[in-house]
Amino acid sequence: MPTEIDYQQRIAAYDYPQLLALWAEIQAGETPGWSSGKAFEYLVVRAFELEAAAVTYPFSVQLGGTVVEQIDGAVYSDGLSCLIECKDQDGNIAIDPVAKLRNQMLRRPAGVIGLVFSTAGFTDATKILARYSANQAILLWNGLDVQYALSHQQMRVGLMKKYRYCVERALPDYSLQIGDLS
Repeated sequence: MPTEIDYQQRIAAYDYPQLLALWAEIQAGETPGWSSGKAFEYLVVRAFELEAAAVTYPFSVQLGGTVVEQIDGAVYSDGLSCLIECKDQDGNIAIDPVAKLRNQMLRRPAGVIGLVFSTAGFTDATKILARYSANQAILLWNGLDVQYALSHQQMRVGLMKKYRYCVERALPDYSLQIGDLS
């Protein structure tokens, strides 16, 4: 079974065309050589890295020798510091990942942004919860957002659009593809 270092070394060789091919494999549910969900986690972080954002690949936080958090990555871009949560599943994402990320952000400095990436989408309840997490802003990225940002090499631009929309409209689910709510 590959280690986190193995995954990081593997993804480091990917350019945008290879990320798009990996994205197609993720959507098809066929990611040989990757444990469940790992391909998506590393794809998201690598896409930001290719656009010159500072990133941290998936990591664990220990307290007293016990793992208390598993974070899917971090992105530092254009003055924003973001924690990443990725969910690769068929159906819309329920509240749990947003609530988990919100709790993780409570232990971080003020101003940290949460980014939840889903290969599918989000339930209405999840979107509502994210709207009421303004003190710990959590921006939602569905599969269409990921497809658009990867295809146009605009992960950082997409992040800024989503962030500005959240600041101005207090809504975390700006759609990159249509420029409106997803």
